[in-house]
Amino acid sequence: MSDAQLYLGRRDFLAALAGEAAALTLAPAGLFAQGKQKRRSRVRPLHTFTYKTVGPLEIKADVYRPDDNVRRPVLLSIHGGALIMGNRGGLGGPLQELFLKAGYAVVSIDYRLAPETKLPQIVEDVRDSYTWLHAKGPELFNGDTRRIVAAGGSAGGYLTLMTGFRVTPRPAALISLWGFGDITADWESRPSEFYRKGRLVTKEEARQGVGTQPLADGFTGGRNRGRFYLYCRQQGLWPQEVAGLDPRTQDGSFTPYCPLRNVTKDFPPTLFLHGTKDTDVPYEQSVQVDKELARHGVEHKLIAIPNAGHGIGNGDPKLVAAAYAEAFAFADRHVRSA
Repeated sequence: MSDAQLYLGRRDFLAALAGEAAALTLAPAGLFAQGKQKRRSRVRPLHTFTYKTVGPLEIKADVYRPDDNVRRPVLLSIHGGALIMGNRGGLGGPLQELFLKAGYAVVSIDYRLAPETKLPQIVEDVRDSYTWLHAKGPELFNGDTRRIVAAGGSAGGYLTLMTGFRVTPRPAALISLWGFGDITADWESRPSEFYRKGRLVTKEEARQGVGTQPLADGFTGGRNRGRFYLYCRQQGLWPQEVAGLDPRTQDGSFTPYCPLRNVTKDFPPTLFLHGTKDTDVPYEQSVQVDKELARHGVEHKLIAIPNAGHGIGNGDPKLVAAAYAEAFAFADRHVRSA
């Protein structure tokens, strides 16, 4: 299992993606068997807090930091999983390890998942976690909330970019790992040729993978939520199922949820890391937001890993290691000057 897979909390899913179309063709229905996944990372949090309660559902955050009284800068880590899968336990990737070794407090959050919860409420959870972090971080775990970096992979990269214009005060820097900034583009809203190379998941099979009650941990309930995601991509229904809106007829309603459409000169400095052969989230998604940041005069950096797929686990190891080091240095420079 690669560090990138741990980082996203989607071991079987990303292992399948690394195998490209051949793996999907052979056994697409078994690629998302989350019941076999390890629920928590190889490092243990120092604290676990409930940052928000919705009805009976407690939405939690894990804090990783040295057990001392030093006030430390904060990395807000947002897990991936297509907004459908995963949980805060996917910690242990190389980027997070760099922040931990540098003395940061790493705060890894859960948020409610689709389709049981729709996109506006998911974004609300991320915003509320940030508000909680500012209000309670100094008291609860000695976090220096003047110095915050937000980072995440895939859908976590998307939510990271959302913090660039949906939270106050804005983070000192953002790191989007193989993320996306446009949730209405054809790659999401039309059937995916890549995912349709395997057996097509039926609507009935897909619905068996999800429930009706809100949840914030994709590993609870013993359901195969990855199958639901596969169905959404095969049918081009991901925006509808996640947002409850149809991009073909309600495009304007997506604007508040598209980072690409909300870049201004006040957007935080942002670094992108993306594989050029990503078959899950196209490399062009990072390119587009990077260009928009340049247009508005925002400091930015795009690191491309040649021929790497989603999660860059199959990229050249030396290039990947150097990319993570550069990503950390980019963010740390802005944090230290905040």
